[in-house]
Amino acid sequence: MGKILVTGATGNVGKHVVSQLAEAGLDVRALARDPGRAALSVGTGPVGIGPVGIGPVGIGPVGIGPVEIVRGDLTAPESLEPALRDVESVFLLWPSFTADGADETITAIAGHARRVVLLSATGADQPGNHYHEVERLVRRSGLGWTFLRPSGFAVNTLGWADQVRQGVVRWPYGRAARSLIHEKDIAAVAAHVLTSAGHNGAAYVLTGPERLTQAEQVRVIGEVVGREVRWEEQSPEQARELLTALWGVPEFVESALRTWESFVTGPEVVTDTVERLLGRPALTFRQWAADHAADFS
Repeated sequence: MGKILVTGATGNVGKHVVSQLAEAGLDVRALARDPGRAALSVGTGPVGIGPVGIGPVGIGPVGIGPVEIVRGDLTAPESLEPALRDVESVFLLWPSFTADGADETITAIAGHARRVVLLSATGADQPGNHYHEVERLVRRSGLGWTFLRPSGFAVNTLGWADQVRQGVVRWPYGRAARSLIHEKDIAAVAAHVLTSAGHNGAAYVLTGPERLTQAEQVRVIGEVVGREVRWEEQSPEQARELLTALWGVPEFVESALRTWESFVTGPEVVTDTVERLLGRPALTFRQWAADHAADFS
């Protein structure tokens, strides 16, 4: 199997992709804007790459491959030549809220690699968002491709950490029902797809195994960390002001608010894709909270 380049390698998902591939003894290259600050580690854990014939991660001895960290910036395609040299497959996470510049970057990837596994999002099949545009560019690039379209990331609830410590989470749409997914599950699916055949042209919708409202998520976090935490409904207007200041992209804020509102009356979908691909159930939100309990303490 050829060299695999992991972009977003220091992020919530990418670091687990790197770890799982390296633990399987594969030839991994990690892309980082600042290699000197990239704290990547290879360790064992409860999730494996899946039934691909190279040994499950975290169960018994496995080969530990070297992780080569290379400087590069996806928004500066001219910087990618060293990272793409001799690469067969790419795990691609586009780092922007817009698709500006993605065409040039994907063209650079297509000049070296044979296939790409793109971390996209649910809703990417509908026009009007940057995920849809990036997928369109990948489709026309000539690369073999697989799209991963996860539901909401459980790790995004770390944005409530300060409020959890204070015992009250103020946020809009407490009745919005989400099927949040553990970042380790996204990484495990990515690693499985990168290392096995039969996924070309597939778009996988990945979710957690259950739906919880946002208010229920807060309750679960409180139970796991041993602290009583209550939900306090925030108006969309207050949230809009707060998130615009935080994210700096008003269009993305509006999209997020519309999405959360829609999950009040039409709960987020739940799929069994993680279990079908990995041969084990997706990790629950309670498991995610336990894994991150220290972040809320």
